[in-house]
Amino acid sequence: MRIWFFLVVIISLGIAFNAFIYPFSKYSSIIALIIALPLAFYKTFKRNFLVHNLTELLIYPGIAAVFVPLLGIFSLVIILLLISIYDLWAVWHSGIMQKMAKYQINEVKIFAGFFVPYLDKKQKALVQKLKQKNQISKLKNIKVNTAILGGGDVVFPIIASGVVLRAWGLIPALAVTLCASISLVLLFIFAKKKKFYPAMPFITAGIFAGMILGYLFTLI
Repeated sequence: MRIWFFLVVIISLGIAFNAFIYPFSKYSSIIALIIALPLAFYKTFKRNFLVHNLTELLIYPGIAAVFVPLLGIFSLVIILLLISIYDLWAVWHSGIMQKMAKYQINEVKIFAGFFVPYLDKKQKALVQKLKQKNQISKLKNIKVNTAILGGGDVVFPIIASGVVLRAWGLIPALAVTLCASISLVLLFIFAKKKKFYPAMPFITAGIFAGMILGYLFTLI
């Protein structure tokens, strides 16, 4: 499974890097893969928070670049609805998403998604107290809570923005990105600690709101 993950990361990173290198070299695909290879290796077989999240930022645009040309507005809406329904079932009914996430992190030592660190009120108060007492060295002993955001929760908004960009233009696509981001931020703000939430229904609602705003803009 780790080898499969490693190959997928190389390909998706390679596609993303190639988009930047292509205008400057006829060997862009080879250069992109050479750059992607060590990053994919470090991400898969070494555990580093910064490398993990930075490479995730490039992986999903690479994946989206494959699917955006294949979809239209109608097919996008259907896919988002189906994914949202599945996410609700998988998180709140069957619990399969939690099991998959724990298995990936604890057993396989990989995770397709983002780690988002945060401090609760008690931890923030402790940080302030240590700073006031000039005990900075003790900050490293504070255990930081981590929220996880699955890869699908990131790639689908990117795909949606790409499809809308092709169909209606830049401003509607930006509206989709903005509304999807706002819906995700609101979920993080109001979510309760140590509880799993299906993010896609909330993100899909934000995407649809952005699509409505974007479509109205095209009528102006």
